[in-house]
Amino acid sequence: MELPTRNIVIGEHEQTALEKDVWSDTFVKAYMISGGKREPIQLRYRGGHTRNYPKRSYEIVRNGKTYHYNAEYDDPSMIRNALSFQFFGWIGVPSPKTRHCVLKLNDQSLGVYLEIEGVDRYFFRRRGIAVQSLFYAVNDYANFSLLGPESQRKKSSLFKGYEQMMGRQADRNEWKAFILRLNTLKEPQLSRYLMQELDIDNYLKWLAGAVFTGNYDGFDQNYAIYRHKTRKKYRMIPWDYEGTWGRNCYGKKCGSDLVRVTGYNELTKKLLSNKKIRLRYKSLLRSILKTHFTVKKIDPVVLKMTQSIAPQIYKDSGRKWSLSVFDGERQLIRSYIQERRELIKEALRKL
Repeated sequence: MELPTRNIVIGEHEQTALEKDVWSDTFVKAYMISGGKREPIQLRYRGGHTRNYPKRSYEIVRNGKTYHYNAEYDDPSMIRNALSFQFFGWIGVPSPKTRHCVLKLNDQSLGVYLEIEGVDRYFFRRRGIAVQSLFYAVNDYANFSLLGPESQRKKSSLFKGYEQMMGRQADRNEWKAFILRLNTLKEPQLSRYLMQELDIDNYLKWLAGAVFTGNYDGFDQNYAIYRHKTRKKYRMIPWDYEGTWGRNCYGKKCGSDLVRVTGYNELTKKLLSNKKIRLRYKSLLRSILKTHFTVKKIDPVVLKMTQSIAPQIYKDSGRKWSLSVFDGERQLIRSYIQERRELIKEALRKL
């Protein structure tokens, strides 16, 4: 089955404005042709270190909905984000839908890109989730601590590391109050407070997803957190999961033991210090090991994804990785799953 094509049509003036400052967050106007339909869009570059790459990633707003078009330049398989989000769906964590496509710019092919659904009000509407507020964790100050990640000095603001996407100032203040109480309440008040304010079941599933996929960056940044409108509890959504399945976010091979089973960040630490919650987490990991984190379940998905993009990958001379590396990625992911399973089984004995 052929990949869908998305053609960005952009004027010279807008393209110059875009190139003038690749770090600008200002949108420019353009059009997108997809499935024979031409629609107005707003466009800007996205990403961190990737903005200086030969292939850049885009954020596009179309009909009020946000889509991300990731070049996945550092990932030789081009499927790690997509595979991770599918895995999160299996274990019961809402995560962005993805689709590989051929992206064109003024009819010139840019090669295979990953189209990722943005986490915005439409994301929640599609899933029937009532949402009060939404925050993005945009850098490693979003570590649930009172202190900065490297300096270990008090943060100038407890909202540092976050970007508010939905909600009011009062919601931002409530989030800062949550972080303050997390770090100042003592037991048993802390456990009672967390049970009242946090969807612990969702958090443990999100934690398990980061632990199984090996996303070292996902604990202190690259997540979205929202507050449910009627249940008044905070819940997690994963974001940016290309540094997984045996490679880091730069594409470098890393050990299957990179991420410890107990995860990282202050909230994780406080939750797992509660014996009942730790046992719930242990039971969840065992269940996922039996049902979802198996070569038998994951390998066919890897095969299907790689086969769907292979014809375009073989044609694309602008990629960072050689074709032989792309061809070896399925086996690398299989090996990662096998090794990670054994490491998690071993760690469960001590949890």
